[in-house]
Amino acid sequence: MNTDEIIRKLEQLNIFSSELDIPELQRREMVNQVVDYTNTFINGLNKTKGYEKKEIGNLAIQKNKSSLTGLLNKYQKEVAESGINAASPKHLGYIPGGGVFTAALADFIAAVTNPFASAYFASPGAATIENEVINWLKSVFSFPPNSVGNLSSGGSISTLIAFTAARDKYKIKNELIPKTVVYLSKQAHHSAQKALRIIGLEDVIIRYIPLDINHRIIPKKLHELIETDKSYGLNPFLIIATAGTTDTGTIDPLNDIADVAEMHKLWYHIDGAYGGFFILTSHKDLFLGIQRADSLIIDPHKGLFLPYGVGAVLVKDANAVLHSNYYTANYMQDGHNEELLSSPANLSPELTKHFRGLRVWLPLQLHGIEPFISCLEEKLLLIAYFRNKLYEIGFCLGPEPDLSVSYFWYPFETDADEKNKQLMNEIHKDGSVFLSSSIINNQFVIRIAILAFRTKKETIDEAVEMIARCLKIVLQSNKQ
Repeated sequence: MNTDEIIRKLEQLNIFSSELDIPELQRREMVNQVVDYTNTFINGLNKTKGYEKKEIGNLAIQKNKSSLTGLLNKYQKEVAESGINAASPKHLGYIPGGGVFTAALADFIAAVTNPFASAYFASPGAATIENEVINWLKSVFSFPPNSVGNLSSGGSISTLIAFTAARDKYKIKNELIPKTVVYLSKQAHHSAQKALRIIGLEDVIIRYIPLDINHRIIPKKLHELIETDKSYGLNPFLIIATAGTTDTGTIDPLNDIADVAEMHKLWYHIDGAYGGFFILTSHKDLFLGIQRADSLIIDPHKGLFLPYGVGAVLVKDANAVLHSNYYTANYMQDGHNEELLSSPANLSPELTKHFRGLRVWLPLQLHGIEPFISCLEEKLLLIAYFRNKLYEIGFCLGPEPDLSVSYFWYPFETDADEKNKQLMNEIHKDGSVFLSSSIINNQFVIRIAILAFRTKKETIDEAVEMIARCLKIVLQSNKQ
């Protein structure tokens, strides 16, 4: 193809390719449409259900163009109005996030400016924001300044980063794997064992540590398990504790477990994905010892109420994390001599990633920390209020939780599990407020998790009214 033909072809292609770079007037119109949609969505949250079960229509990508108005209408009908309304104050089932509006502004800015935050050489400002968020987290959890951290997509990838560092520091590989022992609670999040499998440690020995009546790890029993395993020539390696279990809202005795880990020289990992940020509240004494962990995960998209997609990990041994994740290539040579720890990509499996730091940094800068703390304190009071109200109408309650998750059941005289399942089904059918269920001590229970920043006393009153309404239906149906 000669030069004239290339130019002619480029002119033809430009007619269509330039459509991706939208003119300012059209950009303003589109932004206004999206703003109107989001305002309508937020303003309607208190009036809509927390859960809606429905069949999803056609969302296939079409060859022809669609209007933004039509797509927003489709999004509202097929996405926003189906399943769990995660932005709603009525999401009290799984651990809610909420999605503060200022984080959405940060994501908009990040997507438009599109800095490559993974490499300090590519975007020193964006990388610095990521690192300053990590520095703030280190200060919150009293981790030493020379520890490292990374903003991940959530607790699963955070756990993966932590466990990989632990594996590589302790050189758990080859014939050592089947002799290696990991200690955890049955209340530990499933992402822990998933991470072990992903990093090649599926064949380690898993020891479940006995729990007390409040579902907390018993440190003495942990010590005894380790001693027994050592006597059999096994290789104790990793202890996993939880600062806020998903099922029961429980905090393990972190300081006492740290004593056991130090005595036996094991890697000590704490999962604070759900509960970690409650350290900012009046319950901070429950977190004594969290600063002694070798690795810690926390989820800003939970305890800081940010949109899904931002977790964090802190690790004390920077060399272990670098060993697992740092790599280079010829095409990256321009940034090769930069400070290794300034580039988030060197501390994570991800090279290309979303600029997550801005969605944490901007809301904290705009609001300050006090509103976040007040929201967390509020949730602790709301769970106590909920439990009191349920007790008054005859429900049985699990142990008093450390945080904002609790479980309950109705004491039906016969077939209690089956009838509580019926109650759960009625609650989901009603959908006014979304709750979830679990199996605890081989018993079917209904579970409430209060964390959405929009959840207020009025929401809890609505939840109690719904539960009472659904209970009446179950009691009447079992009389027939």
